[in-house]
Amino acid sequence: MLKTLRFRQNCNSVQTRFIAVSACFVLLTLFTPVALEAKVVNDDDKPILPVDDLPAKISTNKVPMGFKTLPKSPADNPTTEAKAKLGRRLFFDPILSNDQTVSCASCHQPKHGFASPNTVAIGIGGKKGTRNAPTVLNRGYGAAFSWDGRDASLEQQALGPLKSESELGGDVATVIQNVKKDAAYVEAFASVFSESKSDTPEESVTLENIAKAIACFERTLTTGNSKVDRFRNEEYEALTKEARQGLWIFESRGGCWRCHNGPNLADDEFHNTGVGFGMKDRDLGRSKITEDSSHKFQFKTPGLRDVEHTAPYMHDGSVKTLREVVEFYNKGGAPDDPNLDKQMKPLKLTDEEVGFLVEFLKALSGDAVK
Repeated sequence: MLKTLRFRQNCNSVQTRFIAVSACFVLLTLFTPVALEAKVVNDDDKPILPVDDLPAKISTNKVPMGFKTLPKSPADNPTTEAKAKLGRRLFFDPILSNDQTVSCASCHQPKHGFASPNTVAIGIGGKKGTRNAPTVLNRGYGAAFSWDGRDASLEQQALGPLKSESELGGDVATVIQNVKKDAAYVEAFASVFSESKSDTPEESVTLENIAKAIACFERTLTTGNSKVDRFRNEEYEALTKEARQGLWIFESRGGCWRCHNGPNLADDEFHNTGVGFGMKDRDLGRSKITEDSSHKFQFKTPGLRDVEHTAPYMHDGSVKTLREVVEFYNKGGAPDDPNLDKQMKPLKLTDEEVGFLVEFLKALSGDAVK
């Protein structure tokens, strides 16, 4: 009977019953032991500057278990080891901030699932953003980027913090000049991006190429081989009985699969789940980008891989634990919200069933692809 188990999938409204639920822990298990729940820090904490303690080499060509392909690269930015190596250095280097105090890794911390433990992103000079900094793990598989979908590619998304006064400072001319002063960077950029022998090495150091290198590195941040993946691969003892109960809730009464589907457990669509309802100056979300009132308060569905390690949750970081997330959806989000997504309904789960669903979500943690 176990061999007949399958996941449900709902892609582009096609009513299929198979979902490639695949999951992962993250490079995290290679770096440091982690608690069962990610730690949320106080909002007044200053931004940190993580060091690069990732494995010496990260594969650019190994497909993570649970996926069928590598993340697809755009034609004008193919993935190469040299480019990913350059992007990796840039990702951790505070040289990209105007005062050289913060880096990309300050908001996307490897030891926190490549997300931020702060409620909202904290950038240069301790300036606070308005949204939580989500994980970049498996974002190479995404179809939309940033909470409101304003970016169409990882390359575009990488440009945002560089141009933002509250993130890396916004003075891109100074950043480029600082990078050009580093001979090793100039040599690396020229090697990766120089298109003509007549170009001077410094000409390869551009804002566009910085974003391309970072995006290339981020496409190597893939994960797989979670307990759920192994269960689906007929290693049935990989899941505890509680996690299996949670899986069936996820697939049936919970209806979670309607938005969290596909290998990355995200439809990359935008929904208003009721987060922020009743709050003054509520974030308009997607509608600020599209200027379409029907998109008010909608935000992109996040993937669930490694979700155990990326607290706090929601676009505003308002939910601190996985159990609180499940309890939020169990009550139907904010039922009084007139703009609430039509798929949001009370689930009527018992406390025990809420716990089962939490255990399933924790089982979506796996190993890093090396």
